[in-house]
Amino acid sequence: MGVSGRLMLQALIDQQGAADPAAIADLAKRRMRSKIPDLTEALTGHFTAHHAFMTRMFLDRIDAQSKDIAVLSERIENLMEPFLPARELLESIPGVSQIVAEIVIAETGADMTQFPTPEQLASWAGVSPGAHESAGKVKSSKTRPGNRYLKGALGVAALTALRSTTHTYFAAKYRRLAPTRGPMKALVAVEHSMLTAAWHMLQNGDFYRDLGADYYTRREPSKAKARAIKQLEALGYQVTIEPQQQAS
Repeated sequence: MGVSGRLMLQALIDQQGAADPAAIADLAKRRMRSKIPDLTEALTGHFTAHHAFMTRMFLDRIDAQSKDIAVLSERIENLMEPFLPARELLESIPGVSQIVAEIVIAETGADMTQFPTPEQLASWAGVSPGAHESAGKVKSSKTRPGNRYLKGALGVAALTALRSTTHTYFAAKYRRLAPTRGPMKALVAVEHSMLTAAWHMLQNGDFYRDLGADYYTRREPSKAKARAIKQLEALGYQVTIEPQQQAS
């Protein structure tokens, strides 16, 4: 639905059966002009008055929906005005876009006093593992049903953070948990961490401060060393550890 596409569709509607594929392809703008031969081939075919009628109807429908989206976006922006500081705080979390931040605010009211602890907020949102235990054995750790809109937004934010080229605590947490718990549980753990951070930020008014991709290495250096040795040994290496010489 870019400029080039709209111009070509409008030309097809106006000219119908008399359309010249080469002339219509020549309406392409900017980078699309390099594809004129492919566009000419794609535009060569049978385009009747009925096709023009249906195309016009679909374009009108798209334009009407685009207008509605613009009106709603303006309405949301007006209603969001009292919550702009909260939205700005939430957007500082890696992976949290403006839309995700607005969903968090819409579903929670940005009022953390109704959730005495971050764990209660996570449970309400449905990003806490269950605790079905019987005779001392955990039967299920599936997440409980929660607020599907908030949970869905957190899923989008978590995936965005993991796909980012920036090395973050969230990515480190996912890489640490995925091999043993599986990708889905690791993803829920990241969502839980995001919502926990949001709870503290909305309570304290502080922007997000990332713990760093090396958080677990710094916190548990012995485990990080053992894991690295195990990985090298699995590749067939014999590992000898020696302390690094201090510079004089």
